[in-house]
Amino acid sequence: MASPNKYLTLAGKGFNIISGIAVIAMMLLSTADVVLRQFGKPIPGTYELVGFLGTIVVSFALGFTSLEKGHIAVELLVSKLPLRTQLAIETFTNLFSFLIFGLMTYQAVIYTLDIRKSGEVSSTLQMPIYPFIFGMALGFGLLSLILIADFIKSLKRTISG
Repeated sequence: MASPNKYLTLAGKGFNIISGIAVIAMMLLSTADVVLRQFGKPIPGTYELVGFLGTIVVSFALGFTSLEKGHIAVELLVSKLPLRTQLAIETFTNLFSFLIFGLMTYQAVIYTLDIRKSGEVSSTLQMPIYPFIFGMALGFGLLSLILIADFIKSLKRTISG
């Protein structure tokens, strides 16, 4: 049986590919809209679609960014501390981040259900918006799983010191 970390890595890479596709779609849509505007034929709802795709870009890239340790980290002060203290700070940071993104996941799911129930749609295209909010919840959820796995790893390293 493969380790959970392998599945998290695969999911992170898959979500990142979807994020990249969404960036390309945003670029193509925006370019097509600008070109077609020159001929008096703008694409209706471009602003809405770019916004929806933006939620996918950001939330689906979070997990892979965390796996790659691509986030911004300020280590100026922490790097001067003893190794065990550095590990303890890393452990705390992973736990705190997990709790924050776990809460964001939960709230995004609740919001998705509320918006779906209300039937809210976008103003121009009359497109349901709940799938994009649910996409955010998925991205936050994957990041939460990666953060709890990082917490467990860093806790083991802190204890074994």
